[in-house]
Amino acid sequence: MDVAVLALAGCATALATGLGALPVSHLGRRAEELRPVLWGSTVGLMGVAAVVGLLLPAFREGSTGSATAGLAVGIVFLLASRRLLSHRDVHVGALAGAGVRRSILVFAVLLVHSLPEGFALGTAFASDTEGLSLFVFLAIALQNVPEGTSVAIPMEAAGFGPRQQFWAAVVSSVPQPVGALIAYALVQEIEGLLSFSFAFAAGAMLALVVVELVPQAFRRGAVAPAGAGAVAGALLMGALALTLGV
Repeated sequence: MDVAVLALAGCATALATGLGALPVSHLGRRAEELRPVLWGSTVGLMGVAAVVGLLLPAFREGSTGSATAGLAVGIVFLLASRRLLSHRDVHVGALAGAGVRRSILVFAVLLVHSLPEGFALGTAFASDTEGLSLFVFLAIALQNVPEGTSVAIPMEAAGFGPRQQFWAAVVSSVPQPVGALIAYALVQEIEGLLSFSFAFAAGAMLALVVVELVPQAFRRGAVAPAGAGAVAGALLMGALALTLGV
């Protein structure tokens, strides 16, 4: 029963990403104006979720050495994945050029970082900490919405249709239910893995925030809306943590 609920939760977070793509086809290029505040809100949501929902439980659940090692491996995982995906020329059907490359890169980065988010979800479900699984689920689902918008915006500019934007956003989060089930199974079977798994997911998410989301959000001329979004996202996650007792 727990596995079925976890699988459904992972699928729900993936669909939440698709929700973020829906307004873009109607707003067109005007959706770009929303990008700073959306990226900023993702910074706040993911930053607080990574620290409160993952990193602090990692140190509570296991040794300092295990949590520190997981944090380091998570950071290296995200940085290596990002490096692997950079500087690649891509074509999608008749569409090509910088806009398509940017679309694919955003999609690919979000695809890669969805896996540790899935690990976070599965690890939270495996934990005995009351309210943690719901907190992590809501954190991931909420921050997936602006990520879906971020996938759709460059795709709209590159000439992709609304249906392609929606399904690209959903597919970018498909690793979440997969990663959730993998992490849940491993934590259940291997004693002591809980702390490492929490810290790994936290490290990957924090690295993503620092190297990808902050530069995207706080571009020149966008500091104020990005800052407002970041504060709103952080306050929302803080309020959820207090409400759920995490």
